[in-house]
Amino acid sequence: MEAVRIGQLRSRNHHECALRDLLILHLRNASPMPTFVTLPREQRALAVAEAVLTNPAQFKPLAALCAGVGVSVRTIERAFRKEVGTDFESWRRQVRLVKAVELLVSGRSIKEVAFAIGYRQSSALVEMFRRTFGATPKAWISALEKLN
Repeated sequence: MEAVRIGQLRSRNHHECALRDLLILHLRNASPMPTFVTLPREQRALAVAEAVLTNPAQFKPLAALCAGVGVSVRTIERAFRKEVGTDFESWRRQVRLVKAVELLVSGRSIKEVAFAIGYRQSSALVEMFRRTFGATPKAWISALEKLN
């Protein structure tokens, strides 16, 4: 907040240099945290995306989601690649990961979070989290709490 208040941090001011160095250190050590998911603009692809966002725990195959909207799987796959920049399944994992982060930060247990986002076993969530953040959910939350 102080850096935002100051605006441009001047190199001649020792306090501002220290603040800049601290910010850089924290940014370098921070784990990447997805805070949003990009939504497609194309109407049918958006309808498929909204179905997943409404209930990330439900694992409907893409073909079933497409059938519900009246569109082909290929059309949706093309729309996601073009408008979101990734394939549909990677996007769905991102949705689940964002929801997992939200629930973990709110204090829910790893087991609760795993079931809430559609995993039958918490070990699957732990593995996805470790691949994405380089730490288990428990270690990640502990590190986050130390910052606060």
